[in-house]
Amino acid sequence: MAADEMGTTQAAAEQEGEADLTPHAVRKRPPMSQHLVDWLRNDWAPAPRMPHPADGSGVSTRTGSRRAALSEHFAGQLVVVPSGQLRTRANDTQYPFRAASAFVWLTGETVEGAVLVMAPRPGGAGHDATLFVREYHHAGSEGYFTDHQFGALWVGNVPTPDETAEVLALVCRPLADLPQELAAWRDHECALLAGHDPLVDRLLPGASGDRLATVIDELRLAKDDWEIARLQHACDATARGFADVVREIPLVLDRPVRGERWLEGTFWRRARLEGNEVGYTSIIGSGANGTTLHWWRNHGQLSSGDLLLADMGIETDEIHTADVTRTFPLSGQWSPTQRKVYSAVLEAQEAGIDECRVGNDFLAANRASVRVLAEHLHSWGILDVPPDVSCETDPERPGAGHHRRWTLHGVSHSLGLDVHDCATARDEAYMHGPLGTNHVLTVEPGLYFQVNDLSVPSEFRGISVRIEDDIQVSATGPVSLSRALPRDPDEITAWMRECQAAPAEL
Repeated sequence: MAADEMGTTQAAAEQEGEADLTPHAVRKRPPMSQHLVDWLRNDWAPAPRMPHPADGSGVSTRTGSRRAALSEHFAGQLVVVPSGQLRTRANDTQYPFRAASAFVWLTGETVEGAVLVMAPRPGGAGHDATLFVREYHHAGSEGYFTDHQFGALWVGNVPTPDETAEVLALVCRPLADLPQELAAWRDHECALLAGHDPLVDRLLPGASGDRLATVIDELRLAKDDWEIARLQHACDATARGFADVVREIPLVLDRPVRGERWLEGTFWRRARLEGNEVGYTSIIGSGANGTTLHWWRNHGQLSSGDLLLADMGIETDEIHTADVTRTFPLSGQWSPTQRKVYSAVLEAQEAGIDECRVGNDFLAANRASVRVLAEHLHSWGILDVPPDVSCETDPERPGAGHHRRWTLHGVSHSLGLDVHDCATARDEAYMHGPLGTNHVLTVEPGLYFQVNDLSVPSEFRGISVRIEDDIQVSATGPVSLSRALPRDPDEITAWMRECQAAPAEL
């Protein structure tokens, strides 16, 4: 990162009228004389236009109907949805920005600091939408070369409000106008997506937000064809990332290096090439590390004879994410016990996928999968009660849920813009609701035998298997969006040999 060599005044660092919307970190800067400031302002041609990230994506043809659907739930109310602010990582460095999912769904925009305002029309007939976006310091202004957060010379040229309006088919105004706009609504009923931008929260202290978040997430449960296509792209790119990881296993296998991190970086490279980022912190668990559900440290070595559990997903430029898990033998060969456990989980997953049908309730896949797992655990002499007892829905019945010692987690969650999508939807619409056409959910059963679990035979300890695919509920039945990756145990080992025999490719 280049050093900050120029000082600046507070007035130059804050755009006019925007002081309350722009957090600033502490920076040590050399003083600047006025004659130097004046000289630096001169002799700048307009900077080249920066293409808008959404240009050509087709998202603008979708967002108008989404806002109209939301408008029907909030007649006569102001609706405010922020994208969010940059989050500090360490003083004057920030985490990579990721806009609020609800905001992206309604606008197609992904930049920080932007705010969507939907003002009710007189008489309650719908809303007029305006997107307030930050104007960055451009050529000829002091902030162009002094403002490390919002100067175009520092962070790259940024589309203007007019350019953004053209791409998104949405009225856009400078963010500096927002405080005055919202001031006129402070005494009116307002729905605010709170918690994403504390500075906007402060401008509307009396606004309510719980219902707004819930309504948006319930509208997002069913994906349109464009969203399905983006999720398919995410899954296809993720499959290529998995192939990259398998190809590089021999580089770090049986070596005293943090092989899990090497493979994590390998997958991240694919994510940055074909998308925006990884959709979540990749889980790369070798051997007993895979028995930790959210193994994020990824500092383990890779040893022949162990399994590798890899839970990874690529997020597209439009912020749709895949979420896929595969488990495979690092040596390319299964041990008898590894294959036994793997085959049980695969059978459970297939039973769960088959339940992903229009009209079935969301938990049908979970019930089908865990029943299969309970049957295998009981047949191996591990589960101490019959499957009927362990899978009993009455949690107070003695023995109910005993299988969960080794299955640990639920089998499914909604997938879309978030890896755990639509989380604020009501249970009756999501967890206990019927599946509809173009709902997308994961099916990811697993078995996890901890190294210190004395209730299982020693040959099982340290083994973990999870298989996860992203399933579209279609009118004709379940469709796996992640079908490009093999699941059959013999197909997996053949795929590993094929990947490792082929040169790296883009």
